[in-house]
Amino acid sequence: MTCLPSYDTGSVKQVFHSGLPIELARATPRNDGADMPDEVELAMVTGVFDARTGRESELAAALAKYVVLTRNRDGCRNVDLVASTLHAGRLTVVEKWISPDAARSHLDAAETVEMASTVLDLLARPPDLDLLEAISAQDLE
Repeated sequence: MTCLPSYDTGSVKQVFHSGLPIELARATPRNDGADMPDEVELAMVTGVFDARTGRESELAAALAKYVVLTRNRDGCRNVDLVASTLHAGRLTVVEKWISPDAARSHLDAAETVEMASTVLDLLARPPDLDLLEAISAQDLE
């Protein structure tokens, strides 16, 4: 896997105080010598959001809107919004994209910037964002 020094997420980083330690890695296709014509390249993005006390439902509504809008983006294979059963007020967005580049470009999309601006005052701390390379992830599209 080749790591990029850092991907400038532009307006999203700016909204979340630009100091987020977001290191996005470029997934390199694995080649073990076998032909795998049916293998799908997948990049996954996770965002973990901790709500301020009393603002949980507002955060959930803003992230639910973002999920619905994101599902219609080119290159998006799926997006889910889940709530932690161990940490009150913690919501996680799990996105699957056709490639790391599709995932990266979505970070500057209008719905991402709008979501970031909307949730800023609802968060107890900056979100934990990560771009993941799929090792064992299933996509049923």
